[in-house]
Amino acid sequence: MDNEKKTAPQPERKKRILSCIQPSGIPTLGNYLGALKNWKTLGDEFDGAFAVADLHAITVRQEPAKLREQTLQVLALLLAIGLDPEKSILFIQSHVPAHAQLAWILNCYTQFGEMSRMTQFKDKSAAHADNVNVGLFSYPVLMAADILLYQADLVPVGADQKQHLEIARDIANRFNTLYSPTFTIPEPYIGKQGARVMSLQNPLKKMSKSDPNPKSFISVFDEPAVILKKIKSAVTDCDGKVFYGDGKDGINNLMGIYACCTGKTYDEIAAEFDGQGYGVFKTAVGEAVVEELRPVREQYAHLLNDKAYLKEVAAKGAERASRVADRTLQKVMKKVGFVLP
Repeated sequence: MDNEKKTAPQPERKKRILSCIQPSGIPTLGNYLGALKNWKTLGDEFDGAFAVADLHAITVRQEPAKLREQTLQVLALLLAIGLDPEKSILFIQSHVPAHAQLAWILNCYTQFGEMSRMTQFKDKSAAHADNVNVGLFSYPVLMAADILLYQADLVPVGADQKQHLEIARDIANRFNTLYSPTFTIPEPYIGKQGARVMSLQNPLKKMSKSDPNPKSFISVFDEPAVILKKIKSAVTDCDGKVFYGDGKDGINNLMGIYACCTGKTYDEIAAEFDGQGYGVFKTAVGEAVVEELRPVREQYAHLLNDKAYLKEVAAKGAERASRVADRTLQKVMKKVGFVLP
């Protein structure tokens, strides 16, 4: 008889995924359906780290009291969509000093020309010509620090963030080559496709909370009557038939929203509304959006009234995040040649 103890197989380590959201106002329906709706699943499936990126927010001038308020609002929203602070690391970026510390070090391993080519810097510089600051220029380096601190295996990215993940990979590879393997090289996460939600008034443009026309976007916390009114005023066409096709950008957009809220395919939606006008279809889309957002809105309202709980979640999250981030920072500082405290 074999008396040797058999070692039980170790469970496979979950891959770590990191995602951040800026506290720059209440997210739109597009933000929710395109990304946030899937974050709970990511938190269950992976070793998740989710941050309210308030350091990133100040590249644009902020009203201090409003920034504090919006930071807690976004934290409440992340809890309202179902993220579990016991399962995932859920924190406010500025509560973990290692982000700023690593960003400075990585600035010194990033070339000026690389930053000059960043598309978002060019776009934001044009939009905020009176405040083209150094933070705006080096924003992608801070983003790289966010990712690399947590040794993230995966990062969900939209089309507008691909360049930032590429530069994070370049910086990590450069540092690993100069010294020794230090950072995990992050990969883009391509998961279940959320809807790419377009403006309700100009369906050729992405839905944005900064749009000057309030009818063009739906806030996650718009009241049901407001949601229905905005959907009913959405731009469509003169065809009168609900189907997905070329030249039907407005209807395509509404079908995408309806599909994301109901789980129905475009063919099923076309069959459901065959022979019915756009009025019936728009009402159904509005009602589906209201029901999709209802539990999030209700839970959010409950959480926002408990500031003590939100601050407790933030404090515990920062403690957990710091344990991971500080280990990476210490390795980096040692390899660079700093005298460690």
